[in-house]
Amino acid sequence: AEEFQKIKPDAQVGVASSGTGGGISKFCNGEIDIAGASRTIKDEEIQACKKKGIEFVEVPIALDGIAVIVNRKNNFAKCLTIEELNKIWNAKSDNKVISWNQVNPKFPNQRLKLYAPASDTGTFDYFTQAVTKKAKNSRTDYSPSHNQNVLVQGVAGDATALGYVGISYYMENQDKLNLVAVQNPKGQCEKPVPLDNVVKNIYTPLSRPLFIYVSKKSLDTKPQVKEFVNFYIENSWKWVDSVGYVALPDEAYPKVKQKVASGETGTKFKKAKPGQPITNFI
Repeated sequence: AEEFQKIKPDAQVGVASSGTGGGISKFCNGEIDIAGASRTIKDEEIQACKKKGIEFVEVPIALDGIAVIVNRKNNFAKCLTIEELNKIWNAKSDNKVISWNQVNPKFPNQRLKLYAPASDTGTFDYFTQAVTKKAKNSRTDYSPSHNQNVLVQGVAGDATALGYVGISYYMENQDKLNLVAVQNPKGQCEKPVPLDNVVKNIYTPLSRPLFIYVSKKSLDTKPQVKEFVNFYIENSWKWVDSVGYVALPDEAYPKVKQKVASGETGTKFKKAKPGQPITNFI
């Protein structure tokens, strides 16, 4: 938004942070033209938009990896399977899976302290769906926060802790944390670093696309909205690395721009499974 206003000083671009759910709620209420999202729009949100007559264009703008993190003193949880992550985070584990050796008998009998994003965040939604295969199917006996820096501090300060955050938060705090590899469907233990692992779908299933949802009416009736969205698509690759995200594959950008030009509404990414190539759904 700041870069756009440098070339369009008369443009009025207001930016606010409220989390994916809060932003989409305002979007579907007609309060804003564009909502950023770290997950796909939900069925109930689509219905909320429909009730208000809001048609939307789904625009992928970057990729992200969710980092599983532990304390620097943890020298045993080097790679976890999705089954082990499910055992840790599934709702059925609430107040039951409370020590590391319950996750894997090879791990020590140490208390398991958990940190994760709040349940109304896109990171929580995506991780929970990818790990437990069911929305909102997460245990609740963990320390939540909307501020992922708080989660980083929690894990960094607790020798027996485990948590998950967006990869950018790990990148900023590598000296305080250990990054846990996740076993992909091929049985290989992979990390989201180097970030190329996210682009090439090596780090699955915890890689995800990031979106902006744009009002079709605003695209059609507000020239500055269309200009801003096109500017975003054409230039976002220059900045995503600096904030810890990953640019889309080169072949994706022309498809995204064509999608905006055609005004194609609705979501295709609802059908996407974690780890599938993003270009299949543009």
